[in-house]
Amino acid sequence: MTTSLGLLENLDAGIMPEFVYNNVVELLETAKRELERDREATKASLATASSILQSEIERRSRAKGARPGALATWQIARVRAFIDENLHRTIHVEDLSAVAQRSKAHFSRSFKQAFGEPPHAYVVTRRLERACHLMITSSASLSEIALSVGFSDSAHLCRLFRQAFGQSPSSWRRDLGSRADEDHPIMGGPSRKVTGGYG
Repeated sequence: MTTSLGLLENLDAGIMPEFVYNNVVELLETAKRELERDREATKASLATASSILQSEIERRSRAKGARPGALATWQIARVRAFIDENLHRTIHVEDLSAVAQRSKAHFSRSFKQAFGEPPHAYVVTRRLERACHLMITSSASLSEIALSVGFSDSAHLCRLFRQAFGQSPSSWRRDLGSRADEDHPIMGGPSRKVTGGYG
C-alpha cells in the first residue's frame, strides 16, 4: 500500500487531469488510514481508485486513436495473465470477459482485435506452446503434459498438435535432439495455425 501510494505521489499530476489525480490520491490515503480499522472501507476506497484509474487509462487510449470498443492495455495484460495461469482448467469466454470487465457480447470482438484470433483459438495456441515447453524441459509423459495444460487427454493434445504443426508431439519431441533450434515450432520454426478445438 505504502509503495503504491508513494509511486502515485511521485507522479507528475500533469500525466492525468488534476482532479482525477487528486481523487485517486485521496482514496488511497483513506484506504491506507482505514486498513487496520475498517477493511470494508479500505476495499471500497481501493475499488473506487482502481475504477477511476481504469477509466482514465481507457480515456487516454481513446485519445491516442485506439478503436472504439478495443481492449485497453491493462485489460489485455489481465486477460493474458489469467489465461496463462489457468491453462490447466477449462476457460470460458465468460471468465475472460469478467477479467476484462466487459460484457460477453462485446468481449469476443474486442479480443480478436487485440490478439488477432478468437479467444478459443488463442487459448489452444497457448496450451500448445506450454505443451512444447514442457516437452523440451521435462521428462513428463504426453498424457501428463496434456492434462497439465488443459487438454482432456493425450489424444486431444495429439490431434491439435498435428493440426497446428503437421506432426505428432511424440515425433516432434523425438526429433528435438537432432534438429537445430530454429527448425522447431516453439523456437521460431514452422508457423502454426489452429483452426478448431478447445480444451
